Amino acid sequence: MRGVLLVGNFLSGSGLGRNVIEDLADRLRLADVPLVCASTYGSRCLRGLDMLATTIYRRRRYSVAVVDLFSGWAFAWGTTVSMLLRVLRCPHVFVLHGGGLPMFASRHGRLVRWCLGMASRVVAPSSFLQIQMRPYRSDVALLPNPIDLTQFRCKVRSSVAPRLVWVRAFHSIYRPWLAVEVVALLRATCPGVQLTMIGPDKGDGSLARTRQMVQELGVSDRVTFVGPIPHADVPKWLDSEAIFVNTTDVDNTPVSVMEAMAAGLCIVSTNVGGVPALVQDGEEALLVPPADAPAMAAAVRRFVDDDELAGRVSAAARRKAESWDWSVILPRWLQLLGELVATDSLAASRTAPRGRP
Repeated sequence: MRGVLLVGNFLSGSGLGRNVIEDLADRLRLADVPLVCASTYGSRCLRGLDMLATTIYRRRRYSVAVVDLFSGWAFAWGTTVSMLLRVLRCPHVFVLHGGGLPMFASRHGRLVRWCLGMASRVVAPSSFLQIQMRPYRSDVALLPNPIDLTQFRCKVRSSVAPRLVWVRAFHSIYRPWLAVEVVALLRATCPGVQLTMIGPDKGDGSLARTRQMVQELGVSDRVTFVGPIPHADVPKWLDSEAIFVNTTDVDNTPVSVMEAMAAGLCIVSTNVGGVPALVQDGEEALLVPPADAPAMAAAVRRFVDDDELAGRVSAAARRKAESWDWSVILPRWLQLLGELVATDSLAASRTAPRGRP
């Protein structure tokens, strides 16, 4: 294998969220796989142009490519890169992302079907996204997002205090203010309730709205805003808390929930998108309807009041997370990339001109 081109958002160096493709890059490097990566530009336009330029001008340095595919404007960049890779005769994998992709596909079905057909393989990180996208390509394969279990201390919560943690970007689709409403509802029955909110501000006014609600509901002494933190610090923050609340309205397979499972937290989540495919209600988490603060508060209270439930759900979540460790997922990536290179080499040998006898 000459090398692998990874096309996606490498933005953690700019203080923005870290994407799974960055973790994949780190693991492939450790496996001595040569890499070409794009892009680190914060500007969406510059990032897209850099993806195209890297694909063209570094073609001799890679023999296979992995391209992240999201909905919206990011879909246009992924499609354009895929078209270019087809022209360059490079086998490539689409990795589907985002809880909004199925809705996007329902509105642009013909375009999505055509785009997915250009890739040599298409993989999805969740069974939810795999099933939702199969009408547009029947052979979408499941390849879960990996996590590094060595970073998370196995700590089963057999008895929990009302210490809540929320880890996500402050954006309206994640409804961060719902967590504040939950704290306000629990204040009377759980006097010790505390909420730690961790994540960057996406700039759509959600952080300001959440802070305003803290003041309006009178829980400023119970809610702590940490802001963005390095991804490597997430395990430390999770280890010190007891209950993870996921308040999102739209989701696919949230890595934040997977990491909370690895840390053995008791999880309360909305039952949207791919979350019910990730965890079973009453087994690895408690699931509630979206935008329903009373239901989420009641679920938190169940964990606080029932030690047997808390311990059982916490242990089950950790066990399930073990199937997503890099030691399990990286060999599958290496096998997939190796198969594409081998198939491409075989096809090239069959189409090569024969010499004269």
